[in-house]
Amino acid sequence: MPIALLRKYLNIAAVTLLLCHVPSIHAKKMYRWVDDQGNTYFSDQVPPEHAKHRREALNQRGRVIDVIEKAKTKEELELDQRLNELREAQEKIIQKQQTYDRVLLSTFRNIDDLLLSIKNKTRTMEAQIRATEGNLNRLKSQLSGQQRKAAAFERNAQRVPESLLKDIRSTQEQIQQTEIAISRQMETLNQVKKEDDADVERYLFLTQSRTDTQPKQHKIPSIKEANELGLFYCENDHQCNQAWEIARTFVTFHSTTGPDIDTDKLIMTRSPSKDSDLSLSLSKIAISDVDYQLFLDIRCRDSSLGRELCASQRVSDIRSAFRPYINDALSRSTE
Repeated sequence: MPIALLRKYLNIAAVTLLLCHVPSIHAKKMYRWVDDQGNTYFSDQVPPEHAKHRREALNQRGRVIDVIEKAKTKEELELDQRLNELREAQEKIIQKQQTYDRVLLSTFRNIDDLLLSIKNKTRTMEAQIRATEGNLNRLKSQLSGQQRKAAAFERNAQRVPESLLKDIRSTQEQIQQTEIAISRQMETLNQVKKEDDADVERYLFLTQSRTDTQPKQHKIPSIKEANELGLFYCENDHQCNQAWEIARTFVTFHSTTGPDIDTDKLIMTRSPSKDSDLSLSLSKIAISDVDYQLFLDIRCRDSSLGRELCASQRVSDIRSAFRPYINDALSRSTE
């Protein structure tokens, strides 16, 4: 057996023996920590010069009952602050989606009600477009009549009256404005149809697919010693849309919990219910009116083992792999 491993077992055995022989009425909490040179210490008091090290609190059987993380560096504190800012922005997106879910469920008793509402809304919008198209046809007919009158004057070698020319210009402007109005109405209709399709999909998910009855945990445990923020900066809308689809695959692969929310601004799996669960969330956060960044966050169960998992190298590696994964996939797509 390696000397280092043997020493570890001897230390654990020694502290367990020591704790077991301390009368319970006078028992103090025992700590274990390792200094910068790799030396392991056991004591019920931590010297000031060792307070910066990560230490574990042990019970009378030598089992870890609590963990006090090491003092953070300036860079780690700045990283935590940035993570908190990103999580606050993400939390706003989550709360907005949850509010929308409640409104969706309270407004419609069943899927048939929702589909009927969509059908009526679509009919109304299509009727408005047909009315505008009818007005366009009327204007085009009016313009044709005006142009025929102008042509008659020209055939007779007469000057076209200024009032008629003015009417022609006015009608042409109205036609142009009406065509723009129809184009906008069609864009609005297509956007509404897209939103309605998303509403139907979301409603079905909320009412039929959801079986998780555990309360949601809004508080996201802190990820200690994170090496990366899990950020991807979009250069343009096209790249951002591509990156979003690539990131969806990343979230699905690394999450151990099922899907919960999937919109164009937020992808989130269900809250962790086990100490070994990893729940990933992806949000599209605006930097400015035209610039966006994708933020990946990882949630663990709010327990001592869950927090330890979120502080592990495994989670740090997942976060660090996020941006390279997207960049690599984007590079392959352009080949």
